[in-house]
Amino acid sequence: MSGAIGPSESAELLALAQEAGRVGIFEWQVQAGILQPSARFLALYGLAEFDGRYDSWVKSIHREDQLRVADLIETAFAAQSREMHVEFRIGGLPAGPPQWMEIRAVVFYGDDGQPVRVVGVSVDVTERKRAMAELRAFTEALEEAVKDRTRALEAENEARRKAEESLRQAQKMEAVGQLTGGIAHDFNNLLTIVVGGLDLIGRQIPELPQSPAAARVARARDMALHGAQRASTLTSRLLAFSRQQALVPQALDANKLVAGTCDFLRRTLGEPVSLETVLAAGLWRTFADPNQLENALLNLALNARDAMPNGGKVTIETANSYLDHAYVDPLMEPVEAGQYVMIAVADTGGGMDRATRERAFDPFFTTKGIGKGTGLGLSQVYGFVRQSGGHVRIYSEIGEGTTVKIYLRRHVGEAEAAEDKGRQREAPRAIGAETILVVEDDDAVRAYTTEVLAELGYAVLEARDGASALQVLESHRIDLLFTDVVMPGGMNGRQLADEAMLRRPGLKVLFTTGYTRNAIVHHGRLDAGVEMIGKPFTFGELSARVRALLDG
Repeated sequence: MSGAIGPSESAELLALAQEAGRVGIFEWQVQAGILQPSARFLALYGLAEFDGRYDSWVKSIHREDQLRVADLIETAFAAQSREMHVEFRIGGLPAGPPQWMEIRAVVFYGDDGQPVRVVGVSVDVTERKRAMAELRAFTEALEEAVKDRTRALEAENEARRKAEESLRQAQKMEAVGQLTGGIAHDFNNLLTIVVGGLDLIGRQIPELPQSPAAARVARARDMALHGAQRASTLTSRLLAFSRQQALVPQALDANKLVAGTCDFLRRTLGEPVSLETVLAAGLWRTFADPNQLENALLNLALNARDAMPNGGKVTIETANSYLDHAYVDPLMEPVEAGQYVMIAVADTGGGMDRATRERAFDPFFTTKGIGKGTGLGLSQVYGFVRQSGGHVRIYSEIGEGTTVKIYLRRHVGEAEAAEDKGRQREAPRAIGAETILVVEDDDAVRAYTTEVLAELGYAVLEARDGASALQVLESHRIDLLFTDVVMPGGMNGRQLADEAMLRRPGLKVLFTTGYTRNAIVHHGRLDAGVEMIGKPFTFGELSARVRALLDG
């Protein structure tokens, strides 16, 4: 036909197609070992001179791929595969990125099943390989970016979870604090009257004639006083958990404090429980309220004793510790990384499961029987340590005992001299004509306080609020202002004291309260220069604090 392509034109078109597609054609006479390539095939492999031998062509394959290619071809022949496909790099070319070839061929076999002839094409797939490598690199980079973003989202979610948990904890603390504050003021006023009345009865009992009735009165008074003290402790622990206890921290040596507490603890724990201390040499100083720290150790020791009903061993250990970011960052509440003094109380009891550990610091949570525990011991420890800027953690497993570790920040400086806690032999009394102004809105508490101070020999003036107290101050000489902190009338005790000292510079002031709530306490500590006695207070405590302040 006139439109048909002739042999010469076909050859030309085939050559152009090979060049455009970077394709070379070949025929391999397998038994003879002869390779008949097209010109384009030779150009692809850079074979300017070629002797027609198959082995010569094999040498153009990269030496690291030659064994793999030979193995693929032998496998295809052994299986009498009709088609054959192999990819490899070629060598002997100018330096640069590797050049990749792909061979697709058809295999012809003889009657004996041996390969006779292989016809196929060789394609330069270097660009495809490069594109695939770039795609792979892009995919890996994308996957890594997704992983990074996922990690970032997980970190954000964890941070959000911690923030939400911290907020819930803060809200719980605030709720407990409001509840506690709402009852603490009135409750401690009542306890002041109760304790004061029982104290007065106790001072009068020695004046009664010896009789069975007097003995019964003394026993009844002791029982009532014990109950009132337990009620006071209960309120104190609630305030401690909500971090509204007025702390008076000082630099101290924890080793000395632990050693000084152990004699009392041994008597408290009883004979079935042995007490051992492991005190670190060269222990750093810490800064904490020693009375509250002793209370915390007592609470932990009593919990340990109760966990060992058949006896066991309690170990109190001290050590220098460093809390790094890897430890503090995952914690729910913020804890600063740095140096801490660690005090651990361990027991050999039955231990706690995870659910119990997670609730152990919650107020009113207890595993003890009804009437055997308030659930506020560990809460008090937790509140005191957190209010002191420290950290507390429970380590426990069922059957492995329990260890509670308290971490208090290291203090660089000398320990302060220990306060003499010996019982006052005799209540100190007034010296000469000393006048005290008592400001208290609760009539019964004011009457009790006035009676105690009058019995001690002081001249006592009274006022029920700040405004009337300032009027008394204008018309009388006052040596000491003794005022409640929380009062009605728009002026609290701190505001009254500030105004009174403006009018009478040098006036000495003693505060009292059952609930501090920021008037004289900030960041968990009494403001500098503030003197306070907490409610309920006893005859002896009040006499000692008043005398010490007047003599100071």
